[in-house]
Amino acid sequence: MICGRRARPRPEQSGGVLKKLGLSEDEDLQLMLQGSLLLKVSSRRAKERRYRLQEDGITVVSERRFGRMASKHSFSVAHIVSVHRGHHSEGLRRYGCAIPEWNCFTIAFEGGRRNLDLGARDEDVALRWVRGLRTLRGRLRGMNQRERLEHWIHGMLQRADKDKDNRMCFQEVQIMLRMANIHMDNAYAHQLFKECDHSGDGQLEDRELEDFCRRLLRRPELEELFGHYSGEDCVLSAEELRDFLQDQGEEGTLHQACAIICAHELNEKARQQGLMTLDGFTMYLLSAAGDILNQEHTQVHQDMSQPLCHYFISSSHNTYLTRNQIGGTSSTEAYVRALMMGCRCVELDCWEGPDGEPIVCHGHTFTSKILFRDVIEAIRDYAFKRSPYPVILSLENHCGVEQQATMARHMKAILGDMLLTRPLEGQDPSVLPSPEQLKGKVLVKGKKLPELQRETSGVTSILDEEEEEETEEEDRLQAKDTSHVAPELSAMVVYCQATPFPGLAQALQQPRPYEMSSFSERKARKLIKEAGPTFVHYTSRQLSRVYPLGLKMTSSNYNPQEMWNAGCQLVALNFQTPGYEMDLNTGRFLGNGGCGYVLKPQFLRSPHSGSPRPLVLRIRVITAQQLPKLNREKLSSIVDPFVRVEIYGVTADCSKQQTAYRSNNGFNPRWEETLTFQLQVPELALVRFVVEDHDSTSCNDFVGQFTLPLGSMREGYRHIHLLSKDGASLAPATLFVHVTCKRP
Repeated sequence: MICGRRARPRPEQSGGVLKKLGLSEDEDLQLMLQGSLLLKVSSRRAKERRYRLQEDGITVVSERRFGRMASKHSFSVAHIVSVHRGHHSEGLRRYGCAIPEWNCFTIAFEGGRRNLDLGARDEDVALRWVRGLRTLRGRLRGMNQRERLEHWIHGMLQRADKDKDNRMCFQEVQIMLRMANIHMDNAYAHQLFKECDHSGDGQLEDRELEDFCRRLLRRPELEELFGHYSGEDCVLSAEELRDFLQDQGEEGTLHQACAIICAHELNEKARQQGLMTLDGFTMYLLSAAGDILNQEHTQVHQDMSQPLCHYFISSSHNTYLTRNQIGGTSSTEAYVRALMMGCRCVELDCWEGPDGEPIVCHGHTFTSKILFRDVIEAIRDYAFKRSPYPVILSLENHCGVEQQATMARHMKAILGDMLLTRPLEGQDPSVLPSPEQLKGKVLVKGKKLPELQRETSGVTSILDEEEEEETEEEDRLQAKDTSHVAPELSAMVVYCQATPFPGLAQALQQPRPYEMSSFSERKARKLIKEAGPTFVHYTSRQLSRVYPLGLKMTSSNYNPQEMWNAGCQLVALNFQTPGYEMDLNTGRFLGNGGCGYVLKPQFLRSPHSGSPRPLVLRIRVITAQQLPKLNREKLSSIVDPFVRVEIYGVTADCSKQQTAYRSNNGFNPRWEETLTFQLQVPELALVRFVVEDHDSTSCNDFVGQFTLPLGSMREGYRHIHLLSKDGASLAPATLFVHVTCKRP
């Protein structure tokens, strides 16, 4: 009973959502809706919880009872990257041996969320959950933005419909509005409710609810834009759409306009007549064609045949960690996650392990340990799933010669032909090979024995830069035997020979392209400050790696932009630590197909080439749509959003500007504010869009962000699809902006 009327429950309350997805008859999903008892495997004591798909068709809730108390957790199917059956993950291999392999499955998520390892009571239940999750994920991934919006609002309706009778009184509509981050005047909300209540019974159902949602999802700014080009007849002809495309700075041909109408117009009659309605225009602007990211840049489009030193290379520091470097967990999952994010240089801190098996961990801390062999197996399995271009294994070696030889044997046996162990045939020794030449290859970065020692099968003491700066003197004395190199391991180092930095003068006089040095962030900043142009000359010819200071107990990051400005290729960050630094890294490698290699600007490849050309960037921040609610438990809490645009580049270009905030509207706030930036070196600039919740008494709360290279940003009217703090999608949350770039 709610709002003074008797509830009339219907037998298939979730049917509406699944029906809209075309999945109402799926037997696997029906099982998931009923729920299943599954074992969550995260330690030696697996915990049984009930997992159930919610009525919104997208949320899975798990519940475990402790007497009268209940513990609830949830995840979104939209955030699932993959679902695998069997003892696929490190967690199941370690703790799930007692559960039959085909009763187990692993769910991997985007962003920073750890894998979820589950075990079912029987094989059939596990299979049906795996199939069901894959089916839902595939359907959700195939949705266009309009379908996402409708699905999102339908989920809100389901949650607000307290008695689950698929009818809503005005009180329930008010609850739904607050859930959707909308503060609407009661009188206006009631008027809208009455206009949609065609039956006059004080309740909305079926088509009335659809009408209400359609009015709610109106985009006045798009109606105005559409009306500007369509005129009084309220439809766009192919010629009028062509004019809009030309104003966008796109290929504005009649043929292109007709193709867009065919692809995006929803009304069949209008499509047959070569016309576009407002709905079709909205669909077009919400599609990939209306995205701020140049869709050509979602594929590899740069020249990949230049020497390795001519590219920025996505690089990870302390890759094995899932949290901080003092007491965090080491896991092969962290390598999988980094590689699937496009990382092309991963770090392995190798230490002496028991039973003659080397381990990977952060030495002299409380971090957990993983076998070197298991790490190499994970790299073998995932190195080239995201990108075909070479992966570099940066070895920080603390092992004695015997376990170094074991490391070499493991790499050779596990990686096989993937492992590069000799120079490419016919390769000029004075020039590094290109990413194209090294496709599908794993390169080892480590210490190399001089020719004399290699010939006599001797060992030598070579301490690399990172060890020098991060290892205390007493630790060096304890591990004095580990600073020697086994010939078997040395033989695997070809193009990335780790060597102490000899100084700029010597490095430039006697260039050795196959050698590379590592610099702490502090040392790199010092070189940039004291000898910037000379350092750029150095990085145009040789690989360099920059890493965070070892004193950062929380595994915090540094600003990578200042290192990219100097041409440093391997700017290593803690991938497990979210923040603006990782946003910049993700943005830097967003272009060129996310392959982990981005060609440096010409002036960083050849320092004597021409100068960059300045430009003026203008961004009109128009509206936002469906921003996430930050406090879901408090219905009255509605965000007061503002947008900040940040430019990261050379020092002269770094700038931040923001709009005013809009009170109590996270659903469709409108700003219409123009932010202007003068850029001297646009080729290096990254643009970061940030939405925050204004708070006059404390720090503003983060809502979402999106970062991309200026060179990959399209002009005109564009949507920006926001990401969470850890990089997960916040769909259907978007910003709508207008961008212009002008040369002065």
